[in-house]
Amino acid sequence: MREDYEELVDEVSALVGAPATLEDRDFRLIAFGAHDSDDGVMDPVRTRSILTRRSTAEVRSWFERFGIARATGPVRIPAAPAAGVVRGRICLPVRHRGIVHGYVWLLDDSDAGPDPDPRLVAAMEVCDRIGDRLAAESRAGADVGRELRAALTAGPGERREAARDALSRALGPDADEVHALVCVLGWTAPPALDGAARSADAAEGADDGSRELPGIRTIPGAAALCRIPAPVSTGADPLAVLVRLRSAQHASPARTAAARLLETSAAPGAVAGVGEPARGLDGLSEAWQQATAAARAARVQPRLAPVADWAGLGPYRMLSALPGGAAPDPAVLPLLEPSHRELARTAEVYLDCAGQAGRTAAALAIHRQTLYYRLSRIEQLTGLDLDEGEDRLLLHMALKAARL
Repeated sequence: MREDYEELVDEVSALVGAPATLEDRDFRLIAFGAHDSDDGVMDPVRTRSILTRRSTAEVRSWFERFGIARATGPVRIPAAPAAGVVRGRICLPVRHRGIVHGYVWLLDDSDAGPDPDPRLVAAMEVCDRIGDRLAAESRAGADVGRELRAALTAGPGERREAARDALSRALGPDADEVHALVCVLGWTAPPALDGAARSADAAEGADDGSRELPGIRTIPGAAALCRIPAPVSTGADPLAVLVRLRSAQHASPARTAAARLLETSAAPGAVAGVGEPARGLDGLSEAWQQATAAARAARVQPRLAPVADWAGLGPYRMLSALPGGAAPDPAVLPLLEPSHRELARTAEVYLDCAGQAGRTAAALAIHRQTLYYRLSRIEQLTGLDLDEGEDRLLLHMALKAARL
């Protein structure tokens, strides 16, 4: 598929007599045309776009202020050295049925040129063909996302099997490969390019929230992407991403995909979890439970954040298996009251430190005598004996479970 885009970009380059690059509407590089490597062509913005496959926020902001998301024809953009744009650009918007799907960029080495420039008119016809391809790819990605959503939310039995079979058909040969599921909690869509882009997305007819998701092309290795409905009490619906892997022993592409999604979140505090890799789709539901559990653990345990693997959760693997919304153990309830928040933190840090008073006092930045007083209060409130191993185990697990 990338070769097809490169051929089209080369066609634009040949028509206008200048090197061209193609980016999606999130300014992620898709393809770039062949060119002679000289300093006049490889300006810093183009070089960075090709090497890192993205543009900086400053460059993006400069380009967007010229209304490229609304434009239906070529847009000339002057240089802005302060933003790193040392040469002017011509932006050719790539559209399909009025919806912007990307941009073809040309270095502008002329003052104005004829209006309209016949070369740019011909290049826009090629951009229309690029737009058709990008739109078809976007629709295919949305279809696979809907099938993934159905497979992860279907009840057990024949309904789940039917949903899995539909996802398998949508994925094609990829369905039998090794995948890992990623769960992202707290992801918030960045602002749309502008109101026109958002309303144009709506014109596609998507009614499942897919237009608020990042483009699947921007996530390395992603085979499908969707939102999964969550209980109201948990906040925003989590993102589910099915990531292709080369082998079950190397899950790093899944972590890379998770990190890329966290980079695009408009709100801080988003976290992600990665389930165990598996071949095929038979274990999809279990993998989603693992990914969700890992993300929940990353949310409450800083050492696991921002991306946690199911295999590295330790005790959180057991704790995440507890029924959601289960009431805390009665002995621990008093510590969970807002007025005793500091005592609860003291108890958890003390138990995390294996009951070593010196380490605990240092971690909490308090005097040992203050620690001993707090531990005495904890025993009074809970009725537990912190010299007893089982009481300590109960308290430790109950406090961590309450934070999940």
